Amino acid sequence: MTENRKQKTENHLTTIAALGSHVGQVVTLQGWVYHLRSSGKVRFIVVRDGTGLAQAVLVKGRVPEEDFENFGRLTLESSLILDGQVRADARAPGGYELEVTRLQPVHIAQEYPIAPKEHGVGFLLDHRHLWLRSPRQQAILRVRDEVSRACRDYFHDRGFVLIDTPILTPTACEGTTNLFETNYLDRGKAYLSQSGQLYLEAAAMALGKVYCFGPTFRAEKSKTRRHLMEFWMVEAEAAFYALGEVMVLAEGLVRFIIQRVLEHRGADLETLERDPGPLKTAGAGPFPRISYSEALQRLQSQGLEVPWGEDFGGDEETVLSRMFDRPVLVHRYPRSCKAFYMEADPEDPRLALCVDMLAPEGYGEIVGGSQRVADLDVLLNRVAEHHLPPEPLEWYLDLRRYGSVPHGGFGLGIERVVAWLCGLHHVREAIPFPRLLDRLYP
Repeated sequence: MTENRKQKTENHLTTIAALGSHVGQVVTLQGWVYHLRSSGKVRFIVVRDGTGLAQAVLVKGRVPEEDFENFGRLTLESSLILDGQVRADARAPGGYELEVTRLQPVHIAQEYPIAPKEHGVGFLLDHRHLWLRSPRQQAILRVRDEVSRACRDYFHDRGFVLIDTPILTPTACEGTTNLFETNYLDRGKAYLSQSGQLYLEAAAMALGKVYCFGPTFRAEKSKTRRHLMEFWMVEAEAAFYALGEVMVLAEGLVRFIIQRVLEHRGADLETLERDPGPLKTAGAGPFPRISYSEALQRLQSQGLEVPWGEDFGGDEETVLSRMFDRPVLVHRYPRSCKAFYMEADPEDPRLALCVDMLAPEGYGEIVGGSQRVADLDVLLNRVAEHHLPPEPLEWYLDLRRYGSVPHGGFGLGIERVVAWLCGLHHVREAIPFPRLLDRLYP
């Protein structure tokens, strides 16, 4: 490319998403070939650049002959640079097209392995690095981006401070053995974090209201449509918050996310053929709240028998969530099926001051939270009850020795929220590169 060519490209560079503001102007697009079609002296290229699709038209005699002939070299996913005049055309993808004046191939792609036909899930996951280029996958990732930005904005606007909690931890957060472990040099075992919560509790005692946003890991040998080995969570923790305030905060976050996606990602939802109606209903709130005991009664009315004291599984969550047209908050589960750090209900010590939020349409749990134990002696007893070694938790126990206060928080699973908002069957599409029970490639 000559120096003059470089300068011209830089001066006129735009994106497909911005073509509407350049009608009548000559611009430069950089992208990849999505579709090719030829009709004698007129040739058509549908180009993608990550912001959308646009049709580019080459007319013989209006472009240099070399550029017109270069059309014949192009293949699907070849990269190229186009100069041309923007014009409105309701028939074109995106409503605008480019009348090409120059075409410069950057790289001629080999035969693309993903064809416009049905492929098996295994094949598409093996080619996930290429599958991301499809309009459906791009739309999902743009919705995910909106969800992530909405989370950060929601907490920032409410005075929460972002805390980066460690990924390598010396012990389990919830007493589970379903952890990925590694040797930490000569200091014994370390584990990939399943939650930043305990560290957030420490930060909340310093800063009042805090949150973290990052990857978490569960080595659960589960192949359900709701489980990943590596997933992302946003978690919040606040000093002086009781269960009621935790529920208000969690509901506010989810409604904020829904409204942001509806406002900014309507075109992506349309690409996904996701009916926005149920999301508008959910975003309007308020969310219903039912106790664990009421949830049991509702399940029994549907023929599902769950013994009192057991947590709900995916089947039970699906049935419950289909009973509501918006997320439902199920609170006060039995302590026996919940984590050691959850505060007991003073009105019934068998129960924990905790809550799970179940997304409608059968999507199930997207949020889990609780009020935390604030008393040192109670927490020591809980550690013993759950057969946890106290030594790695001494720092956590210190939080109850030096200025302990009532506090609480929750975690929201990003992939589960994205799957629900996009209407996906499986969370594996809600993350760029899923880590599953049987998959670590690519």
